[in-house]
Amino acid sequence: MVDAFVRPARPDDAPAVARIQLSTWRTAYAQVIPASVLDSLDEDEVAAQWRSAIVEPPTPRHHVLIAYEGDATVGFTATGPATGEDLVGPGYASESATAAGEWDANALVIGALLVEPRWGRRGHGSRLLAAVADIARADGFTKAVAWALDADQATRSFLQSAGWAPDGVGRVLDMDGTEVPELRLIVEL
Repeated sequence: MVDAFVRPARPDDAPAVARIQLSTWRTAYAQVIPASVLDSLDEDEVAAQWRSAIVEPPTPRHHVLIAYEGDATVGFTATGPATGEDLVGPGYASESATAAGEWDANALVIGALLVEPRWGRRGHGSRLLAAVADIARADGFTKAVAWALDADQATRSFLQSAGWAPDGVGRVLDMDGTEVPELRLIVEL
């Protein structure tokens, strides 16, 4: 049996995270994300951004986790407190609503959860999601949100199979002049 596990990211993991992100986006999202956006992504620059996120997270409740199979880095996730922009729409208006740019004390957002396509369907996404749930509970979050590209049926199906549900809220990203719709999924922890 192959050894597979998840651990917190270290600074030297940043190049692998960048490679996984770019490989996944260029493979799985090539029909959704404009080629001009994908072509403009420089692996070294993306790695530097991930290194910064790992070394100097915005809060102690921001985490980057790495999935391994054997000695290969195969996936990652990035999480942290949700912002007011993540919590718009029905069911989120309350006295505890955050102002723009502030972090929510109760809601975690999954900013990224990617497994490199060649390592898919081997349980890495489930291990990452379980680790996210453990960290979320330890950090005191009571709910979690994730945004999935409308065209990304695989991610939506994966999250729904783990108990997440779309809540009817969407948003549109502007990617170099192309509108890319996303749907929000939620889960109570």
